[in-house]
Amino acid sequence: MGDNSELFKRASEVIPGGVDSPVRAFGSVGGHPYFVARAEGCYVWDVEGRRYVDYVQSWGASILGHADRRVIEAVRSAAGDGTSYGAPTEREVLLAEAIRERVPSCQKVRLVNSGTEATMTAVRLARGATGRDRVIKFAGCYHGHADALLAAGGSGIATLGLPGSAGVPASAVADTVVVPYNVVPDVAEDVACVIVEPVAANMGLVPPAPGFLEGLRDACDQAGALLIFDEVITGFRVGSGGAQAMFGVRPDLSCLGKVIGGGLPLAAFGGRADVMDLLAPDGPVYQAGTLSGNPLATAAGLAVLAALDDGAYRMLAGRAEELGAWLTDVITEAGLAVQVPVVGPLLGVFFSEAPVTDYDSAKAADGDRYARFFHQMLDRGIALPPSPFEALFPSLAHPKDELERTADLAAAAARAIA
Repeated sequence: MGDNSELFKRASEVIPGGVDSPVRAFGSVGGHPYFVARAEGCYVWDVEGRRYVDYVQSWGASILGHADRRVIEAVRSAAGDGTSYGAPTEREVLLAEAIRERVPSCQKVRLVNSGTEATMTAVRLARGATGRDRVIKFAGCYHGHADALLAAGGSGIATLGLPGSAGVPASAVADTVVVPYNVVPDVAEDVACVIVEPVAANMGLVPPAPGFLEGLRDACDQAGALLIFDEVITGFRVGSGGAQAMFGVRPDLSCLGKVIGGGLPLAAFGGRADVMDLLAPDGPVYQAGTLSGNPLATAAGLAVLAALDDGAYRMLAGRAEELGAWLTDVITEAGLAVQVPVVGPLLGVFFSEAPVTDYDSAKAADGDRYARFFHQMLDRGIALPPSPFEALFPSLAHPKDELERTADLAAAAARAIA
């Protein structure tokens, strides 16, 4: 077996920061990451042989749990026929049809490899469709790492985007306007699109306020702008039709990822047929990808969607609701102020006196206390997201007794840091 600290040291010599995606580095919580050797169901094992109950679940991609047999067999079978062709396959058609069937706003669908590709192209498509440049996004919503969407917002008021990363030129975000979440902004007639996480899950978990999503739909309609729902996290997670079905608001374009890849690199965007038909090769808006619609990923995605029915979603939501209530009780009993928002099968943990409604209130929560709680839980064999700005993802493979054990251990962890 290996050694986590030794592996991280070796990784840091050949990989920037020792990781291939920043949140994995434990920068928000301190210490060094555990390196996963294998996973099954609700568990991961690190290279030292320690087992953890995993609430990261590949950041929500593994809705059935890790190494689900149906997914493994689908991928194994597909791999036997070759791993990539650069040519159309039947499974691409089947997956696009499966998405359209479940998400009626997606009249046509284009498959890509990552959520970043989906959002980046959806914004390009909206600009092409409207002939406008301006984009409105919300502070605390993450839409991948395309330049135009890596804009940092000011506090509480609408701000013209400032680059949210070194290497992003000011010109790339000059047409990005950043506004507070849960407040309907003014949408002027130079706005191409409003892009939003219908349930924000990248500043912790923040549900939409009543009327917020409906207000965005109305404002976009009045201005002739397109409404883009980034459902990379919520799509096929909060229900078969995603957050748009849950809240009854129909966007013009939707971005999907995580669950539809079954743990393999796959994402999609879709929407109104008249808008989607502007994509190349039929239209003037260019997008391409050598590995788009990869045969292994489409096989995994179809296997996952086939396993998700109404009963599965009821079970997921019920487990999240139970775990959320238990965590609230045991942490509060330890004398700590906590908010545990739950939306369907998603939940968050904020060490905060008041409910969190936007990025400012998310940042005001006690991140240091979360970091201490995270490590207390990790020491007890419970793997939470290594950042206070991420959601927890219980899967269908998390049995009720493990949720109860998680709550018991959370009680001890809370007392230890109180």
